[in-house]
Amino acid sequence: MRRRTLLAGAALLGAAATPGLAAGTARAATGPSVSKTGSTQLDATAVYFVSYDGLVNNNSFQKNGLLTYKGYQYAAWYTSTKNAVVARRVLGATTWSTITLSHTLKSDDSHNVISLGVSKVDGRLHLNMDSHSDGFFYVKSIAGLLDNPASTAWTSAVLGSVQTSLDGVALTSQFTYPQFIATPEGKLQLSYRVGISGNGRNALAEYDGSTWTALGEWTSSTGTYTSTHGSSTARNMYLHGIDYDVNGRLHAFFTWREQSAAVMCNSGGITNHDTGYVYSTDRGRSWRNDAGTVVGTTGSSDTVAVTDGGLVVDSLNPDHSLMNQESQSTDSTGLPHAIISYVPGRFGQCTTNYVSDRTANGRAFHVRKNSSGTWQKTEIPIALNSTQRTKLVLDKYDNAYAVLPYGRIAAASQSSGYTDWTLLYDGSDLNAFGEVVIDELRVKADNVLSFMYQEKSSGTTPSALHVVDFALPA
Repeated sequence: MRRRTLLAGAALLGAAATPGLAAGTARAATGPSVSKTGSTQLDATAVYFVSYDGLVNNNSFQKNGLLTYKGYQYAAWYTSTKNAVVARRVLGATTWSTITLSHTLKSDDSHNVISLGVSKVDGRLHLNMDSHSDGFFYVKSIAGLLDNPASTAWTSAVLGSVQTSLDGVALTSQFTYPQFIATPEGKLQLSYRVGISGNGRNALAEYDGSTWTALGEWTSSTGTYTSTHGSSTARNMYLHGIDYDVNGRLHAFFTWREQSAAVMCNSGGITNHDTGYVYSTDRGRSWRNDAGTVVGTTGSSDTVAVTDGGLVVDSLNPDHSLMNQESQSTDSTGLPHAIISYVPGRFGQCTTNYVSDRTANGRAFHVRKNSSGTWQKTEIPIALNSTQRTKLVLDKYDNAYAVLPYGRIAAASQSSGYTDWTLLYDGSDLNAFGEVVIDELRVKADNVLSFMYQEKSSGTTPSALHVVDFALPA
């Protein structure tokens, strides 16, 4: 019988933890800073509707809605006519070139995002879009498109036809949350959910430059979870991200969402609980807890389950409106970091209205593993004033940046042990709706924090979609 336990000796230290525990690289003497360098408009009238508290063009689980590769930046979104569009620009340019796809958004559902990926092995751009527990749509460019962008015309001819499979590999009829990940060898993996909220499993597929292969599911939806209020026998593992580090290790932070509301103190909350962590050293074929014990094998009957030991790195019951699918990253040494958010206990031990309680009292926290192998958690002392998610970025000095709802940017220095979180940019000139989409690859390419955001609107009135750039420490 497998048991759900906290990691031995890995209790999280609070914000007052000794900074010396977080010793890092010598170069970390440079602290965080941001300087706004420019902003460009992608679309004056992008599609706008609010569903599940979010927008389809700016949702946290887009990996990636905006990305940089070999000196060019790429973006994807839906227009006011619901057409899917892909655009590119030379880094630093003020104008974008666009390609309008034949596909149109099938429903007003903010889950139905467009995600972009790069298969480095053959220089192709990949798109997966428009799904929420149903069929997906997929596009694959010609080979070499991203390797030779300056000499390749940006026209519809460079993109293939819209498919409803991965070159014939169907995956599942209940597909959600596409996230592309480039492997260290240059292959491309696709992370996705099979099933529905409260009863779903995470799975992987892999493209090797010629063929897609379904690797299979790696999480379980079964097993019994019991809180002080009641029990649940079905759930979904929501990922905060899935990323390879500099050493080739694949990391995933997550939270569980239970199917049964019996686990909550009040039906107005949300059944998310606990922050968990697993990693893989074999490209996602098997998964280990932080102690190194294998807790699941992809494509087998033994997948990562709520009853497995050593998964939880920050214990939290379902009574605090914990957010799912926030964000994560890894630093220059391969150590994992994440942002989570919930309503802290000082505001009460039972949220009764998910939206109003998170808006009034939600706070974000930085969770990380330090070089001593200890997990630490620090509250970011800025009110969220939103139900929305925060995105995490680490610069080349391993300073941490939290892009909060409305495009606000807070940061903490590596040298302080990430205890000096400060608001660097208040976002007041953006008029951003809430969540933003980060260009994860651009930070590494040229020390620029670049994110896509959409202006606030009302009802279904289209609004402008932008990309804004901030220089980070050189």
